[in-house]
Amino acid sequence: MQKKRILSGMRPSGRLHLGNYAGALENWVKLQEEYDCFYFVADWHALTTNPSAAFEVKENTVQMIIDWLSAGINPELPIFVQSSVKEHAELHLIFSMLITKERLERNPTLKEQIRDLNAETTIYGHLGYPVLQAADILIYKANLVPVGEDQAPHVEITREIARKFNQIYAPVFPEPETKLTTFARLPGLDGRKMGKSNNNFILISDPPEEIAKKVRMAVTDPQKVRKGDPGRPDVCNVFKYHQKFNPEEELQIRKDCESGVLGCVVCKQNCAQKIADFFAPFREKRVYYENHLDEIHDVLNEGTKKAKAVAQKTMDEVHKAMKMG
Repeated sequence: MQKKRILSGMRPSGRLHLGNYAGALENWVKLQEEYDCFYFVADWHALTTNPSAAFEVKENTVQMIIDWLSAGINPELPIFVQSSVKEHAELHLIFSMLITKERLERNPTLKEQIRDLNAETTIYGHLGYPVLQAADILIYKANLVPVGEDQAPHVEITREIARKFNQIYAPVFPEPETKLTTFARLPGLDGRKMGKSNNNFILISDPPEEIAKKVRMAVTDPQKVRKGDPGRPDVCNVFKYHQKFNPEEELQIRKDCESGVLGCVVCKQNCAQKIADFFAPFREKRVYYENHLDEIHDVLNEGTKKAKAVAQKTMDEVHKAMKMG
């Protein structure tokens, strides 16, 4: 029985943080055992909110791929850089003819991004990046798209575009399903969305002492001022980290926090140690790849060949269906 295909990508932001791991990377590692997975570096997408990001793409890509492989991504998979497969751009252009500006403006994820960026105007590429994302997904005829909840509206746009193309031309594309991660969002140290722009992140490659330093700064329950005060774990960022990286002690921590027996200082120390222990094997692998960068380039070169072969085949079908190109 043929495996269902999955396509997913990340913008090349360099070393990844806990939010990237919990929201995507951890899930990718699990999915590769069951599905036919294509994983790519979304470098064109990086330009939609910051055109000058182009100058950092190369180094950020290498650092991100090191994180992927260190976390357990199989280097034999099609792992590639989006801009190395030019067929994505052609299909994006075709798809841009099949969706209205008004539909893209209703995209809730776009509205959230514009708010976060405090942008007064919207770049054409930013407005249309769900269309490029649709091309990314459909050029490999992916059946499933693993995303966090904030990206789910994009998959719906992809389904609409696939439907429109199939109706006008020929049934070339499947309508992919959303596959939500089970722990889609991990808050930053201050409670906002974890991100480098917010400076509220913990890198999965951070050494134990850096993790401890950052967790000490994490915002906890504002009503729990000192040990003895009853706490509210569900409003505490540190407790959310315990839930993810220290689940075996979750119930006891909740009980001790609510009763006031557990103080925030000790709770944070325990949390930092658990995070450091969780990523210890990862840090060891990272050292290996940092000393063998030629292997990273080999993975990308081979992955690009595999991806390009599939993309070219799909575009042949598109040209035949449209009777042009």
